[in-house]
Amino acid sequence: MKKLFLDDIRTIDMIYDKSMESEFDIVRTYDEFVGYIEKNGLPNYISFDNDLGLAEDGTVAPDGLAAAKWLVYDSGFDLRDLEFNVHSANPVAAEQIKGLLINYIKYLKRI
Repeated sequence: MKKLFLDDIRTIDMIYDKSMESEFDIVRTYDEFVGYIEKNGLPNYISFDNDLGLAEDGTVAPDGLAAAKWLVYDSGFDLRDLEFNVHSANPVAAEQIKGLLINYIKYLKRI
């Protein structure tokens, strides 16, 4: 099972059991997230952070919600079997990511 961990700061053992570290690939930015999936295909499981720090120009970097929106609206992947977790400390953004993905996957399973 391919697993992806999107977070700018945290390590896997800060969220999951240390024994699970080898199961995950880590990406730290939105661009790394998109590039990883375009190169390797859709993982079976994604763990999302939302707030991904600052971009090189000092502006707020695209976040985990932007990554989830890319999956839904632009990636072209079938998300029906995607499993995910949102480990963000930002409760509003966490609910937005969950809501977007849950509702879209439900929609896909109905059509």
